[in-house]
Amino acid sequence: MTKMGIHFFVATTTILALAFSLAYAFDPSPLQDFCVAINDMKSAVFVNGKFCKDPKLAKAEDFFFKGLNIPGNTNNKVGSNVTTVNVDTLPGLNTLGVSLVRIDYAPKGLNPPHTHPRATEVLAVLEGTLYVGFVTSNPNNTLFTKVLYPGDVFVFPIGLIHFQFNVGKTNAVAFAGLSSQNPGVITIANAVFGSKPPISPDVLTKAFQLDKKVIEYLQAQFWVDNS
Repeated sequence: MTKMGIHFFVATTTILALAFSLAYAFDPSPLQDFCVAINDMKSAVFVNGKFCKDPKLAKAEDFFFKGLNIPGNTNNKVGSNVTTVNVDTLPGLNTLGVSLVRIDYAPKGLNPPHTHPRATEVLAVLEGTLYVGFVTSNPNNTLFTKVLYPGDVFVFPIGLIHFQFNVGKTNAVAFAGLSSQNPGVITIANAVFGSKPPISPDVLTKAFQLDKKVIEYLQAQFWVDNS
């Protein structure tokens, strides 16, 4: 196994172990060995957002995902890409309360401020140097930040706004485990300025204490989805 392969294996194993330890923190505990997600209502039972395949019809491929070693395309305005392994891409995760992501960052690439409404996230850096942080809830809105290097781990508490920024001159890679089979993501700028239909500029003008023309300019931008 190459040096890169060893690093990939260690990082992935660590994140999976941490993610499984987080699984009991939010999603309800399963009442069966597994519940492979399926969209066929005729041969399934509805459980917490997904239907369950008949266990007798389950196969190894239901618990398998291939390609997390492949870098994501960071050729976008924010310079990052999130490869997600959740219940939608790995049906066997249904009801298990855990998911995984790979995040690639170009130099100066940013995973913009966002939240996961249903999960705590624990992130491990595999390559590069990341400036990361999260902000606490009202009224203090305290910012906690740290510069991370390969092998470093940082946790983002459930629901809090957080970000990662590649402050190095080379590409960066991180893996993160999340304590939900489908943690969800709300990218702040996208949600506020790119909602469909748009939020009234009058609302945002007062909320951000900006000129209405600035708000209208922001609403006219193309907001990148890096997932």
